[in-house]
Amino acid sequence: MEIILKEDIIGLGYKNDIVNVKSGYGRNYLIPQGKGVIASPMAKKILAENLKQQAHKLAAIKSAAESKAETLKDVVLCIAAKVSATGQLYGSVGANQVAEELKKLGKDVDRKIITMKEAKTVGDFVALAHFHKEVVVEIPVKVVAENAPVEEAVQEVKVESPVAEPETPVQEEAAAVEE
Repeated sequence: MEIILKEDIIGLGYKNDIVNVKSGYGRNYLIPQGKGVIASPMAKKILAENLKQQAHKLAAIKSAAESKAETLKDVVLCIAAKVSATGQLYGSVGANQVAEELKKLGKDVDRKIITMKEAKTVGDFVALAHFHKEVVVEIPVKVVAENAPVEEAVQEVKVESPVAEPETPVQEEAAAVEE
């Protein structure tokens, strides 16, 4: 089933795109929610005419998105989270936390346009901000432990873990026979 999207839906398409979806998804979700219309030949002609008339408006929207993206070019986020002794996070770090950190820096970015694979461990990750279908900004995110002593404990645990296992009597006998 072909649908003309009326708004951006991350993972599916952008406003005024014609996308193929399963008929149940289109009839039961997109059309009733007002997020799309059936792409009939008449609807396609109307869309083409509207796009031709709105070309200058679309260029202005794209330039506004590029200016917003320019403000996030050199931003690197460092998010502190509670960490267990094994280095796992209690919970995860996702798009909501990235949006909150950007707001603290004075950058107002809607959490709905941010996509990020949820971080469940300490480390470096990348969040994507989709301002426009042609303007996507990568935001580096570093997830760190909330307090330093926990982080040192994680490093100590990792150092101690590769300890050799004690030999069993069978292994000792095999070593003695080989000599």
